[in-house]
This record gives sequence, structure tokens and C-alpha cells, in this order.
Amino acid sequence: MEIFAERLKSLRKERRWSSKEMAEYLGVSQRAYLYYESGTNYPNIPGLLKLADFFDVSTDYLLGRSQERK
Repeated sequence: MEIFAERLKSLRKERRWSSKEMAEYLGVSQRAYLYYESGTNYPNIPGLLKLADFFDVSTDYLLGRSQERK
């Protein structure tokens, strides 16, 4: 799921949020969030939905199943 990690990091940078801010928003540790961006671990389904809503993209886009953001 390398695409997920790349897209997550790119979207975060577009918003100009730090990894610490994202971790706080998601209610996870900064380390856990950085694991998402490195592709080591992935969020649970509620976390994935929260990310999609936050970035206003589809879950398919986040997961690399679509090139269209919405």
C-alpha cells in the first residue's frame, strides 16, 4: 500500500499540517501516524473515513484504487 502512504503525506503537506497535528486530529500517537505515512501500519476503518473526510477525497483515492480525488 505504498500509494496510501504517499498520498497521505502529500495531502497533509498540501494542508500544511504537521504530523503531530494530524495525529492529534485522529486521536493516535505521532509515531502511529508516522507509521501510516511510511506504509508500516494503516489506520482502522473509522480512521480511514476520518482521513477521507478531512482531505475531502474518497477512500478509493486514498487507497490507490482511483486517480480521482472525489
